[in-house]
Amino acid sequence: MVPCPGSGQDGAFPHPADSLAARFVAAGRGLVSDRATGLVWPVDAGLAGFPMPWAEALAFAAGLAGQGSCGRTDWRLPNRRELRSLVSYGQARPSLPQGHPFQNVFAGWHWTSTTAAPAPAYAWYVHFEGGRMFYGRKDQDCLCWPVAGTCLLPRTGQVTCFDAAGRERACSATGQDGQWQSGRAWPVPRFAPAPGGGPGVLDRLTGLVWAGHADAAAGPVGWEAALEAAGRSAGGGWRLPDINELESLVDASMADPALPAGHPFTALGEAYWSSTTSAFDPAWAHALYLRKGAVGVGVKSGPEFLAWPVRGPLA
Repeated sequence: MVPCPGSGQDGAFPHPADSLAARFVAAGRGLVSDRATGLVWPVDAGLAGFPMPWAEALAFAAGLAGQGSCGRTDWRLPNRRELRSLVSYGQARPSLPQGHPFQNVFAGWHWTSTTAAPAPAYAWYVHFEGGRMFYGRKDQDCLCWPVAGTCLLPRTGQVTCFDAAGRERACSATGQDGQWQSGRAWPVPRFAPAPGGGPGVLDRLTGLVWAGHADAAAGPVGWEAALEAAGRSAGGGWRLPDINELESLVDASMADPALPAGHPFTALGEAYWSSTTSAFDPAWAHALYLRKGAVGVGVKSGPEFLAWPVRGPLA
């Protein structure tokens, strides 16, 4: 452990959810409302009872809606951004905010309703042991944690639906991300020149300004070198993004890279360091695998990933 001020690390900066006196509020009938996202979750994270294939998880959530379970008819399988919103990168085993109200949380893989664009026979899932997000075959068994409510988060970008074999299909009544397109719509165009003619590219969805050249260290470096390279970028105010900021760039309908079509960035690589240390093992830090859109980890000491500087709002 080191002092946060001046480190350039995630822990040195404020975050919007930190200002909420009580993020989770009891909503009655075994439900919890998340004030940070507008979403409503069952207190019982193990409501489904057992792991199941992706299609069954979608059907389970639809069944809850049809039954009006807990007084709601808007149950669905969460998309990748909705499920990730529960993750606290300051906690592990499970990676949920300290003092959370949830019960029967299993620190394993949980399905999302979002198909993996790199491989449509796979869907995204989130691991609540340390907060990783990757994709797995839709016919394998994973856990299911349904969600309800109107989402304040940005949409994932996915607008198409696929069956368990990866074949494109109509979205109606599928319960998939492409049907609901839950969350805030993206501005058009999404990217614009930085305000005031300064360096970088403005993401109009988040207010963040990204370096147009996405390789501040001229190749893969270790984590500390990435923090330093981002901080010394020309123009001042730059830093290494946290893992949620990096993930905010992802368009879940795209792969290789998983960025919105027509993006203006150059020198894109395979994977990028974030400023977020892994609570599971502090010798690791979280990274975004940009070709796929996955969230993983890397050993800080190894020259594994690239550095992509950002500046702009955290709170």
